[in-house]
Amino acid sequence: MQRVPLAERMRPTKLSEVVGQSHLVGDGQILNRIVEHAEPVNLIFWGPPGTGKTTLARIIASELKADFVEISAVTSGKKDVEKIVEHARQNWNLQTRTVLFVDEIHRFNKAQQDAFLPHVESGLITLIGATTENPSFEVIAPLLSRSRVLVLEPLSKEATLGVLKRALKELKATKRVGKTALDYLAELSGGDARVALGNLELALGLASKVDVEIVKQAAQKAVPGYDKKGENHYNIISAFIKSMRGSDVDAALYYLARMVQAGEDPKFIARRMVIFASEDIGLAGNGALGLALNAFMAVERIGMPESGIILSHVVVALAKAKKSRQSYDAWAKAQTLAARTPNLPTPIWLRNAPTKLMKDLGYGKGQKWEAGFHLDKNYLPDAIKDERLF
Repeated sequence: MQRVPLAERMRPTKLSEVVGQSHLVGDGQILNRIVEHAEPVNLIFWGPPGTGKTTLARIIASELKADFVEISAVTSGKKDVEKIVEHARQNWNLQTRTVLFVDEIHRFNKAQQDAFLPHVESGLITLIGATTENPSFEVIAPLLSRSRVLVLEPLSKEATLGVLKRALKELKATKRVGKTALDYLAELSGGDARVALGNLELALGLASKVDVEIVKQAAQKAVPGYDKKGENHYNIISAFIKSMRGSDVDAALYYLARMVQAGEDPKFIARRMVIFASEDIGLAGNGALGLALNAFMAVERIGMPESGIILSHVVVALAKAKKSRQSYDAWAKAQTLAARTPNLPTPIWLRNAPTKLMKDLGYGKGQKWEAGFHLDKNYLPDAIKDERLF
């Protein structure tokens, strides 16, 4: 007989057993109110893996005494949806609700998501979707407008420790895992209860007494929660840039390390640093742009892992540098002004005068080919002569 994984065995069956989502579960919170009023609500659970999306969907269906149907958008298609709709009609005739849980709903294309709409609208199906991606971008607007989006957070270290201790108590193995090893298991999980329980189960199978070294063997290496095309990619690069902007060297280095360890392209990081040097440091440190550009070229030529040293060097310099957005702001104003007045004629005395006729007409009048030569005239077109961009 196949053994059920520990993470599945420890899955909560009641809202009172759920940990780590106190903003959704508990007295007066939304999920408790939905269950108490026995009124099904279409929901989209958005959060990282192992935070309880599937668990909460199952508990809600159970509490509502509804028929729970679970599919994955990775392996299911339109025909599967049609079968579920037919099944839901039979349930409707028997006065039984149908809760359809779609895991990774963001993987369904627009046409597949459209197929749910009429049945969600009619109340034939109560839809609960789960996604690790921002539903604003991945779920069609009509479905979003008919659903409540609930954000699940990664479990805190304390919450993860609670899950691990509960599992050890259930297994009667509390004395087999030391406090330091348990802390390490919680830290390695990255807020994912499934990862924490999987590592614990493997560690218990490797030794009668689990210490940090056994945990390292079981876990091998913490897998960064970072997808180069996912939202976390943009969140971390945003935090990286804002930390340099805020002159927080420690935070900037931390987010740099997160990206490097997750396998981010170092040239992508270096490109953002070149932009930052001009946009945020600008005239306060004219050498910053050259430093960042040299870092980009060095990264191109040297490669990883040594490029990490170069990136960290320049990150510290950029974070510690004085900041000025004068040139950036002036450029933004210039673009706005140019877009508003694209056809204004340049002052005649600023124009090129390659022919005698043009000179006779006043083109280039008064100009001298001298460094720093200046005429006391308006260099801007007359219609905007009083505009100040810098």
